[in-house]
Parts: sequence; structure tokens; C-alpha cells
Amino acid sequence: MREAFGAEFELTAGYLNTASIGVPPVFAADALSEVVGRWRGGRIEATEFDDSVASARRDFARLVGVNPDRVAAGGSVGQLVGSVAAGLPEGSRVLVVQGEFTSVVFPFAVQHDRGVRVTEVVPERLFDALPGHDVVAVSLVQSGDGAVIDPARLRELAEEHGVRVLLDVSQAAGWMPLELDWADWVVGCGYKWLLSPRGVAWLAVGSRAFLPRPHGANWYAGRDPWQSLYGLPLRLADDARSLDSSPDWFAQVGAAAALRWLAGLDLAAVREHCLGLASALCSELGMSEPRSPVVSLETPEAASRLRTAGVRCAVRDGRTRVSFHLYNTFEDVRVLLDALRG
Repeated sequence: MREAFGAEFELTAGYLNTASIGVPPVFAADALSEVVGRWRGGRIEATEFDDSVASARRDFARLVGVNPDRVAAGGSVGQLVGSVAAGLPEGSRVLVVQGEFTSVVFPFAVQHDRGVRVTEVVPERLFDALPGHDVVAVSLVQSGDGAVIDPARLRELAEEHGVRVLLDVSQAAGWMPLELDWADWVVGCGYKWLLSPRGVAWLAVGSRAFLPRPHGANWYAGRDPWQSLYGLPLRLADDARSLDSSPDWFAQVGAAAALRWLAGLDLAAVREHCLGLASALCSELGMSEPRSPVVSLETPEAASRLRTAGVRCAVRDGRTRVSFHLYNTFEDVRVLLDALRG
């Protein structure tokens, strides 16, 4: 058992895979276990999950610096980005970086029959390539190698050239302080740095951006979901809730507990902690100073050695990827280095 930022985590040394799957604080896992236990015994009501959905929505909004009534709750990043992509005018030009996570890219690429054109550029050319595009879609922190896009520079250039911005914060929200109310769309999943169960994601729609047509319109997107169960007329919510999908109840319970805690932390201190661990590793390995807690090691065969030593990691794009969150310590750095050098 570990304690970090006032919460307990049931972890032993060597878990360095948050960029794939975050580990919940004990109290969040307990909240989920409690509701599953009541479900198993038939002691549960569907309406009781509404509070969890609303709570998680509010706290995601706090974590990314937007208004809660601009946030839609869904099940995955690809689903939510798909709503944005389907709403683009025919012939729109979309800019992405090479190696971007496909849940950001595929929803736009599949619109090719409507003339939507997607252009890939190397990350170093992203800012220079903005002119002539209608939308730029990019992860604030890249999944493959942890590279960070400068949000202030992106905002400045996007406003200068009239380019709409979609940001994926799946590898940023939870450890990085964020104020993204300027972006047109901000999307993120819960099961990584937000320490939530898989099955919950959110889309924040900027005040100047178009609200996508809710192609997946359903009862939960109604003005009053429990009065939207049967029949016409169409009566969707007037705000971003019109994009809600019917929620994964249990995922929302875990997300509500985890996000409430995360949103109350000093995220500047969390960032300093996470970057400090990544920096210590990079210094020992003679690598350049990291800009995120995601560290990509050039040799994929390192993963086998690390896993044999009990280090949880991932292989992404031909490299071994490790990642440090708030529950990690310098003991994890030591275990990793010992495994690499052993």
C-alpha cells in the first residue's frame, strides 16, 4: 500500500504504465465495489447514477478549465471526436501530426467521401502548417513518446490564422494544470491519468465552437432524461448534454470519486512530482530533459527485461514506454534502472 497526496493506492514498486491504465485510489475502487455489491443483491436504482454522471462532468470541467454546461459525457474519445468530425462542412481541411493516436485521426479520415481532407505533418512542422487549414486536431501530450504541444503557441497561431482547435488531453489531464476554455473542442478519456474505470470520456465544446449534431441522440441526452424515454417529439438538452451517450453506470461511479479528489489537488505540485521522477530517470540514462511524465526508451527489447523484473510498462511505436504518476516514487526509478542495468 502506498500513500500519495493524501490518498492510498494498493501498489507495489514498478507500476509505470499509467499512460496505458491508471490505478485508482483505494476509496474510488471501494466506491465501485460497493455499488457492484448492491447490484449483485438487487439493491440498486438506475436513477442513483445521475449524481455520479453530473459530478464527474463538473470535475472534468474543473480539470480542463471550462464551464460544465459545455461538457458532454460519452464512452470513448473516438466516439466524441466522431461527433465533431461529422459536423465539419464538406471540403474541410484538417491538420494532424504524424504518429497521432488514431482515435483523434480516424474520425476525420472517415469523412473523406464528403471531401474532408486530412494532412499529416511531422510534429516540428505543426505550427508552420496551420495556415490553409480549417481545423487542427492534436493530442496535447503525445501517447507514443510523451512529446508536448505548446498550448499557448498553438492558441496564438490558431487565432491568427482562423483555425479551429481540437485538443485531446487523455495523456495530460490529471497531472498537468490546464486552462483550455479558449479551445474549440477538448476531449479526454478517464482511464489513464484520471484514474477512472474504462468506459467514460468527455468532450468540452468551446463557447465559440459549433455544437455538433448529436448523431447518437438517445434518452439520456434529453432535457430531462427520465422524461425522454418514449416517443416524439424530439426534446434534447439545450447545451452540450445533447451529445451525452447513455452512461456506463459503474464507470461513472469510479470516475466521480477519482475526479472529485483530483480536481481538489494542487496540480502544479502533481506536475512537479511526476516530472521530477521522469527527469531523474532521463538524467541517469543520459537522455534530454522530459517535458512530460511519459518517457520513451528507444529499444523495444527493454520491455521484456523490465517485465521480467516486475516493472509494468508498454511498447508503443517500436519503443518501450514508461510513465510516472502521482503514486510513483523514486523507488520505481531505482527498480527500473536496476532492471535495465542488471
